[in-house]
Amino acid sequence: MSFLVNPVVMIGMFWVVPTGLALIDGPAPPGWQLLQRAWPLLAAPGALSLWLPRSGFATALAAVYALATLALALQAPARLMLTRSLRAAEIAILTALTAPAVAGLALVAERASHPLFGFDLDILALTVPHFHFAGFAAALVAGLLCRAADSRTSRFAALSVPAGTLLVLLGYFVDDWAELAGAVVLTAGMAAVSVLTLRERHEFAADPLTRGLLAVSALVLVVTMLLALSWALGEATGLPHLSLTWTAATHGLGNALGFAVCGLLARRRLTDRTSPSLPPRTRTELPA
Repeated sequence: MSFLVNPVVMIGMFWVVPTGLALIDGPAPPGWQLLQRAWPLLAAPGALSLWLPRSGFATALAAVYALATLALALQAPARLMLTRSLRAAEIAILTALTAPAVAGLALVAERASHPLFGFDLDILALTVPHFHFAGFAAALVAGLLCRAADSRTSRFAALSVPAGTLLVLLGYFVDDWAELAGAVVLTAGMAAVSVLTLRERHEFAADPLTRGLLAVSALVLVVTMLLALSWALGEATGLPHLSLTWTAATHGLGNALGFAVCGLLARRRLTDRTSPSLPPRTRTELPA
């Protein structure tokens, strides 16, 4: 699956994470701006490790990226100390900051040919893109939507997406039924994200390209999450379902390119369109 998974992981490393970080406003913890500027350099060794044979050298390169994701995860408690907020939107953003660390750990284990916690190498390889997109991008988008328009639906999305992601992770250690429960919660949260994205498209997107990107992001999300739910249901019940490879090729690729890339690109365009009216440094000083 590497010919399919590796390019997607690289998109997550080099574009999704730094683009998402640029969309996070609020108090900036120490080292935040330095980490943002250095991220492409820190991601490069991890990306290179994807294409090398599993070895000590590949593991060392992956470890560089894992340390970068750990540094990003440490920004979460630092941010919490500054904001002193555990509102739904902030919980989603804190989840986004910590999710890449799971991907980084899985990458190191997979490159070292180590079945971490008993998981085979294929599962570890798929964990890497999962926590860049379902972990980082989905939680971040849910948090941004909640901050833009606080409502019951947006709070549900901002809480259920992180909760579903965590339940799916815990399901790996329990059984297929626990993983199915996490998939149900995550799908419900993503459905709310889709509804909110279409509402955002109607209310805030003025130009056709941004409207199109938001529409693709919302509609693709519905399809990809139904595919993920179908796979989890099949694994738990034995009902016919797509193989892991085909699930990665459909759910994984659609979620990465259709939902995450289109959604973040649209939100960057919305931010760029409104930022000239803001005073200098407003985006890093807005209250959380």
